[in-house]
Amino acid sequence: MSKQTNYQQLIRNLEYLKLKQMVMHLDEVIDFGISNQLSFIETLIKLTNYEIDVREQNMIHAMVKVGAFPHLKEIRDFDFSFQPSINQQQIQDFLTLRFIEGNENIVFLGPSGVGKTHLATAIGIGAAKKRTSTYFIKSHELIQNLKKARLENRLESRLKHYTKYKLLIIDEIGYLPIDSEDAKLFFQLIDMRYEKRSTIFTTNVNFKSWDEVFQEPKLANAILDRILHHATVVTIMGDSYRLKDHLTKESE
Repeated sequence: MSKQTNYQQLIRNLEYLKLKQMVMHLDEVIDFGISNQLSFIETLIKLTNYEIDVREQNMIHAMVKVGAFPHLKEIRDFDFSFQPSINQQQIQDFLTLRFIEGNENIVFLGPSGVGKTHLATAIGIGAAKKRTSTYFIKSHELIQNLKKARLENRLESRLKHYTKYKLLIIDEIGYLPIDSEDAKLFFQLIDMRYEKRSTIFTTNVNFKSWDEVFQEPKLANAILDRILHHATVVTIMGDSYRLKDHLTKESE
């Protein structure tokens, strides 16, 4: 039985180590290295880059999937011309994730359908793609999950779970009223994340009316105080995207 060549041994080793991309691109990189007189190190860098690039893409895909976004709408899909009240440069600045470095919050405030969730999701996807742990949840679902955890005596671990994300997106605060017991659960989470993590909130309710949402003025003020202390509030004044086509037809 003939002894295998070094080349065959290398392929066997790469396969054993499950370096599929390096096996796939081996011949191409060897030929490129020879024709361009690359050093051993330069050739190895080129070969390993193929493996790293695919793993990075897989990691990014996994981070986006974990984020549980309602849709995969990114900033390029947002029609800024329809919402002139939005400062496009400000949104681009959010996408640099500078606000996360400072553990700051963002609040998107405006009526239904103006693009609050789209913008929050786009920033979240941008963060996830940069491998920042991100999670999206509607406020009603979040509170239901915390209530369930409290009944099952695992509230502390659930709060820690939601606190671990570097960016948490809480959507639709104020669409449904929150009773005082549930408001206390919500406050605990906000308090745990305060000055340690960044949160994006979307709401259709002006801050002065939050005591009606949380049904307890003191608690509403305590929640707002922590949310707004290090926050940028983006107020969107404009027509509903969802009504855009309908409005266009009416004006024709």
